[in-house]
Amino acid sequence: MGKESILSVQYFIYFGIMGVFLPYFNLYCYHLGFSGTQIGSLSAVRSLVMILLPMFWAALADRFNARRAIFIGCCFCSAASWSLFLFTRRYEPMLLITVIYAIFYAPLIAFLEAFTMDALGGRKKHYGRMRAWGSVAFITVVLILGRLLETRSLDLVIWLILGGSALQALVACGLPPIVASRREGFLQGVRLLLNRKVFVFLLCGFMMLLSHGAYYAFFSIHLAALGFGKSFIGLCWAVASTAEIWAMFNSGRIFQRFSFQTVLLVSFCVAALRWTGLLLSRSSWALLALQVLHAFTYGTFHMASILYMDKLAPEATKTLGQAVNNAMTYGFGLMVGFFLSGILYEEYGAGTMFGFSIATALAGGAIFTLFLCTQRKSRV
Repeated sequence: MGKESILSVQYFIYFGIMGVFLPYFNLYCYHLGFSGTQIGSLSAVRSLVMILLPMFWAALADRFNARRAIFIGCCFCSAASWSLFLFTRRYEPMLLITVIYAIFYAPLIAFLEAFTMDALGGRKKHYGRMRAWGSVAFITVVLILGRLLETRSLDLVIWLILGGSALQALVACGLPPIVASRREGFLQGVRLLLNRKVFVFLLCGFMMLLSHGAYYAFFSIHLAALGFGKSFIGLCWAVASTAEIWAMFNSGRIFQRFSFQTVLLVSFCVAALRWTGLLLSRSSWALLALQVLHAFTYGTFHMASILYMDKLAPEATKTLGQAVNNAMTYGFGLMVGFFLSGILYEEYGAGTMFGFSIATALAGGAIFTLFLCTQRKSRV
């Protein structure tokens, strides 16, 4: 099996697991009787670990050229850590297990993105076609699992994630080493990575994922509170993934016509529109239609972020660049988003929670726009 095929399988398994975790793990915790604050805290502490650990693992990988070995080791250790959820249903032990699991789970996606950028070489604008296999897995899992959970216990969630994690670890063993050419040393690469353009991009990415905290942590719970069943919840997540797949399979066309910066700006605007719709909508058809916007709020934003960071990062710190990006967005951004969403949902309800998401997405887009305008003026 070639490099690109193995990486496509890795994306398929990784996001297949996410198709179990994102829609249903918080529902599992809700089923156990956890409060909104406890659910938000579990998600937040997982994200907190994902802020620092990817950068630690990535720095080791880039410094010692050990990306493959570290990736395989983290895959096996994350699977072993997840198995501990089989032995408890109490909040305190689950909080500790979440931390242990996150330590090894944290770098996986950043390493995958760095592997993929190296493997694609001059065809990086077609990154979405490879990444789309992850979305295919996600939609398949949420559709099937939504049906299964109508008649089966939510305990199935724990077993499925464990099985998927073990499979990912085994497949990772077949991943060949991919070594990028380097024009500078690691420490010089780190210095080049620390610049104002990267800082502003990471700040805005943080705000975008902060606005997503309510969606990822409480969208399924919000739908359940409105009276919708598990099948409809699964369908909603599946529609979002279908839209995401469309965007990714068209990544080549999108990035041939529009710059990374333009795509990022459009994604911010669409995010504010989507959260406004969730704030106001109660109709099943309206909620499904809003999920189509996931093509922009996640699909195009994610692709542009990965490609833009790859463009900004020096050769010697490609893994670290992706890890920092992932840590600031899916780590720090979602951590704060989960925690604040848990508080806002419990204290004030879904309306205030989604209102916060709208304001955050608009603020992130405004900051990015102002920075781009400042850059253009400085060139004149």
